[in-house]
Amino acid sequence: MTIPAGPPPTGGGDGEQQRLRLLAVTACPTGIAHTYMAAEKLAQAAESRGIDMKVETQGSIGAENVLDDNDVKHADGIIVAADKDVDLSRFAGKRVLTVGVAEGIRHPEQLIERVMSAPLHTPGGAPTAPASGGKERSVGYKALMNGVSYMIPFVVVGGLLIAISLSLGGHTDPSGGLVIPKDSFWMDINNIGVIGFTLMVPILSGYIAYAIGDRPALVPGMVGGWIANTGELYDSKAGAGFIGAIVTGFLAGYLVLWIKKVPVPKFARPIMPIIVIPIVATTALGMFFIYVIGKPISWVFENLTDWLSGMTGTSAILLGAILGLMIAFDMGGPVNKTAFLFGAGLIATGNQTVMGMCAAAIPVMPLGQGLATLIRKRLYTEQERETGLASLFMGCFGISEGAIPFAAARPAQVIPANMLGGAVAGAIAGLAGVEDAVPHGGPIVAVLGAVSGVPMFFVAVVIGSAVTALTTVALVDLAERRRRGEAGLALGVGAREAVLVGAGVGATGAGAVTGASGSAGVRDVPKQAGPAESAGAAVPGDRADGADTAKEAESADEAEGDGDSGDVLSGYLTEQTVKVRLGAADKEAAIREMAELLGRTGKVVDPEELVATALRREAQGTTGLGEEIAIPHAKTDAVSAPVVGFARSAEGVEWDSPDGTKARLVFMIAVPEAAAGDEHLRILALLSRKLMNAEFRERLLAAPDESAVLGVLREVG
Repeated sequence: MTIPAGPPPTGGGDGEQQRLRLLAVTACPTGIAHTYMAAEKLAQAAESRGIDMKVETQGSIGAENVLDDNDVKHADGIIVAADKDVDLSRFAGKRVLTVGVAEGIRHPEQLIERVMSAPLHTPGGAPTAPASGGKERSVGYKALMNGVSYMIPFVVVGGLLIAISLSLGGHTDPSGGLVIPKDSFWMDINNIGVIGFTLMVPILSGYIAYAIGDRPALVPGMVGGWIANTGELYDSKAGAGFIGAIVTGFLAGYLVLWIKKVPVPKFARPIMPIIVIPIVATTALGMFFIYVIGKPISWVFENLTDWLSGMTGTSAILLGAILGLMIAFDMGGPVNKTAFLFGAGLIATGNQTVMGMCAAAIPVMPLGQGLATLIRKRLYTEQERETGLASLFMGCFGISEGAIPFAAARPAQVIPANMLGGAVAGAIAGLAGVEDAVPHGGPIVAVLGAVSGVPMFFVAVVIGSAVTALTTVALVDLAERRRRGEAGLALGVGAREAVLVGAGVGATGAGAVTGASGSAGVRDVPKQAGPAESAGAAVPGDRADGADTAKEAESADEAEGDGDSGDVLSGYLTEQTVKVRLGAADKEAAIREMAELLGRTGKVVDPEELVATALRREAQGTTGLGEEIAIPHAKTDAVSAPVVGFARSAEGVEWDSPDGTKARLVFMIAVPEAAAGDEHLRILALLSRKLMNAEFRERLLAAPDESAVLGVLREVG
C-alpha cells in the first residue's frame, strides 16, 4: 500500500529525513480493552511500513505516553481512534483523522493511508466525534451516563443526610410535616443535605453538556439545570426537575457545538472557549428556558392541578392510581410536585386521604429500585448496587429522589416500572382510606404516628415496591438480552484487547508504545521487574535474543519433564482447577461449569455471584479472543483469593469470537476486588504471550490428561 501524497515528511537527521512521522491517540469509555489494542495495531501497522509513530493511550489509569508539543510540531498527521471525547485543540494546524476506536483495531493500515488526506484541524474545533465504526454506545447515551455518574454522589450524600436528620432530629407537625427544630444540630445536618440535593440537578445537566461540548458547555449546562429546577424563575411552583435538567444538558451541549462552528477572527479564538462561548450559550439557553419552555410548563401544571381538584369526588381507587402515577413519574420533578402539592393543600381542609395516597406512593420508587438491585445483582454494576442500598435507606424516609440515578440511566425501563408500582400503592391506599396528617411520605411518617390505617399503609408500600422491583428486573433483563444479541465486532474484541494489554502495549511507563527514535511496536516495551507490576509488565520469555529464547525453551522442557514442580500463574492455576473435557454446550453453561471447577479450591465463597459477575462482563463484550480461545474473567469478592481454571472442549463452545471460531481452550480468571487492579491484568498478560503461539495451543489441545495439561501450562509462568 502507498501513502497518499501530502506535506513532505519532516525528518530529523540524515537517514530519517524520508521517514513519515505520525501520531495517534486511542481511547474508549472503559479505558482497558479497545484503547490498548487499537494502540498496538496502529503501532504494528506503522512499523511494518517504516513509519515513525507515537501513540498516546487514554485508558482507565489515565493518559500514558502523552504527546508533547515537540511531537505535535514535527508530526505529519494525527490519527484519533476514540469512542470518547478527546481534546483536539493541541493539534491545530495538523491533519487529523478522527474515527471510532474499533477502526484502529480493524483497519490500521487504511487509517495510515487516509491520514495524509485528512483535513487540517482548526483552532477551537470540537472534541472528537468518531467518523465511523467502533461506537459501543451513542453519543447521547454516553453523555447521559456521564451526567448520571457525576450526579450519584450528590443524590446519595444529600439524601442520606436529610434522612438521618429527619430520623434523629425531626418530629411530626400537622402544619409543617416532619419538622426539625431551628438552630439545632440536626437542622444544620439537614441544611447540608439540602445543598447536596439542590446541586444534584445542575450537576446532571452540566456534565451531560460537558460530555457533548467539552469545557465551554459546563457553565451553560449547570446554569440551565439550575434554572430548570428553580420554577420561580418562570412562575412555576414545581420546576422541571431532573427531566428538565436532561433537556437543558443536551441543549447546552449541542448549542456550544454549534457556536464552535461559527467562524471568528483569529485574534478572538483564544477567548472563545473561556469567555465568549460560555456567556453566549448560558444567556441564550437561560432566556430560552424562561421565556419559551418555562411558561408552557407552568401553564400545564397549573391546569393539571385544577384537573385533579375536579376528581376529588371520583373513585378513590382511580384517584389513588393517578396520583401514584404522577408521584412516580419524575421523583421530585414537576409532575411529582403537582400531585404532592395537591395532596398537601387538602390537609388544611380536613381531607387527609389524598395525602395518604401520595404518602404511600412516595417511597415506592427508591424502595423498588433498591430491591431490584438485590433481586438480580447480575443486572447491575457494583456502583449501581451500592446506590441501590442508599436508595433503600432513602425510601424509608420518603425521599423519592433516591431512584433518580436509576431512572436517568435507564428511563425506558425504570420510569414505567416506577409508575406501575406507584399506581398500585396509591390505589391500595385509596381503597383502604389511609390518611396522612403531614405533607410527607414514606414509612417514617407511619412510624412517627402521622398516618391512620398503618397496616394497610405498609401493605400498599410493600406491594407497590415489589411491583416496581419485579417489573424493573423484567424490563432491564429484557433490554440486556436484546442488547447482548445485537452486540457486534466492536464489542466482540473487548476481551482480546484486555489480554493484549500485557501482550504488547504496556499499561505502565511512558514508553509503552513509542517510536521516539524509530518505530513503535510490541518489542519496544521495556521490561519490568517483579510479578506484581501492572498490566504493562513484561512477560517471562518475551526476549528477542537467542539466549533468552533458548533459556525459555529449556525451562519449558524441564516443566514438561517434571509434572509436579513449579507453579502456574503464581500458583493460582493447579491440577485441581484443570479439566480436560468441558461438558457444557453453550457459553453460560460453560461459565457455570468453570465456576464449579474454581470452587474445588475452596476460594469461591459465592458461586452464584461469581457466575453473575462473569456473565455481566460477557454482556459488555465477549471474552472470546478468537483462535479457539476464551478467557472469561470476574473481579468480585465472590472469591477470597485469585484463582484460575482451565478446561478444554472437544466440540468447542460458541463464544461470539471475532473470528467466528468456537472456544476449545477456556480459561477462567477470578480475583477479589481488592486484588483486581494489577493482578487481574497481570494474569491476562502472562496468558496472552503463550496463547498467541499456535504451536503452544496445539500442544495444549493434544495433552492427554490433567497432569500433561499442567505441564504445558507451566511454561506460562
